[in-house]
Amino acid sequence: MKAVGYLKNLPISDAESLIDVEVPMPQAGPNDLLVEIAAVAVNPVDTKIRKSRPAADGAPVVLGWDAVGHVRALGPEVKGFSVGDRVWYAGDLTRMGSNAQFQAVDHRIVSRAPTSLSDAEAAALPLTAITAWEMLHDRLQVNRDRRPVSLLVTGAAGGVGSILVQLARQCPHLTVIGTSSDPDGAGGDWLRQLGAHHVINHREPLAPQVAALQTQGVAPVRHVASLTHTPQHFKDLVELLEPQGQLALIDDFSAGDIDVMALKRKALSLHWELMFTRSLFTTHDIAEQGRLLAEVARLVDAGQVRTTLAEVVGPINAATLRRAHELQERQRQQGKLVLQGF
Repeated sequence: MKAVGYLKNLPISDAESLIDVEVPMPQAGPNDLLVEIAAVAVNPVDTKIRKSRPAADGAPVVLGWDAVGHVRALGPEVKGFSVGDRVWYAGDLTRMGSNAQFQAVDHRIVSRAPTSLSDAEAAALPLTAITAWEMLHDRLQVNRDRRPVSLLVTGAAGGVGSILVQLARQCPHLTVIGTSSDPDGAGGDWLRQLGAHHVINHREPLAPQVAALQTQGVAPVRHVASLTHTPQHFKDLVELLEPQGQLALIDDFSAGDIDVMALKRKALSLHWELMFTRSLFTTHDIAEQGRLLAEVARLVDAGQVRTTLAEVVGPINAATLRRAHELQERQRQQGKLVLQGF
């Protein structure tokens, strides 16, 4: 079958950094669906792995962790799916990715795709939606205490933030505060369209801006979803969180870049989110990922969550995927880049 992969860790400007390849058709394991891929999206994880994971024994590495497609075969232990179902998912870091004509994927991390979205519109959502949902509900547990509180989302206009803001607005007790580099411009307008109650500037100290909002009656900040530049904002985040508040992170940085002891005086809790954890370790609750995707699909079809598709770059081939990776690395796009069809 056709696929796009790499044999060497090369800069994306090199024509050999991603190449068109032929690879064996995957076989569905006991818990797997065999999915014929219709559309895929590009995420930062694709470019990170392309730069760092070596190809083994001359076999190409096939990336891709956002997909929409149709079920073509079922493993013997699969329940709840049928051949022909249109599904979406974000896959598993330990297995072949979705930049291929067919992919085998554990059915427990899959759900049926939203019926109201095209393949391209749907492919833009799974990875960011899973990350945002798990951050809100599994890490921060925002619905455990229903008193009026605020959630601060840093880098809220990015891929994860754009979904997280929409999901947070489904919780009526939360006041959603997003950060943007241009709160009075396009970034702020985008976040307010997605449902943010307030937008502040992350190029300026955050704590004074939050304090100013609180003088206007905004509820105390109980939860922070720090999506980018956590070390830069860390002191402000500790200051603006209420005692016994919660800080959740997804970004990468060196261990010495933040002082976790600063959390102790307020008894603040620190939570890491990685949406691949359930599939990496086949956790006891791995099926929660499929269930949450089904709930996100329901919210999409109810008009409560919108796609973050920015552009359909073209068909799934090496030349188009190289262009998408280059744009991703340069961060030259707003929203998700999608490839559709072979």
